[in-house]
Amino acid sequence: MKNKNIFLVLGLIILVGAGAFYGGMRYQESQPATFSRQGGAGGVGSRQGQGGRTGFRPVNGEIISTDEKTITVKLQDGSSKIVLLSDKTTINKAEVAAKTDLKSGVKVAVFGATNSDGSVTAQNIQLNPLMRR
Repeated sequence: MKNKNIFLVLGLIILVGAGAFYGGMRYQESQPATFSRQGGAGGVGSRQGQGGRTGFRPVNGEIISTDEKTITVKLQDGSSKIVLLSDKTTINKAEVAAKTDLKSGVKVAVFGATNSDGSVTAQNIQLNPLMRR
């Protein structure tokens, strides 16, 4: 009888633990992606690749075109990425920069949310970042 109660209690503990773990995972999935840290080395929490959900992903490359609301960045693999600028986008170099500093030929690292169409809404842009190869 004692052994049966021990197994029952252990089974109940495992069941409660599994339920709590599952609930925690579902809660985390419902939360928006956030920066885990911000820096030129790509220290960004990424949720890219999880069923096509939007998330943070750095975009590194050279600006090939720009207008008032977007820049297009040529990536190292030869493809390009459209980056959307907002009033909340900060643009940095050794000091705070401006949209006018975003010119063709300037190397950038862009941090922001990946949209469902593949474009990125910039939260921060680093001008002339140190890029690892």
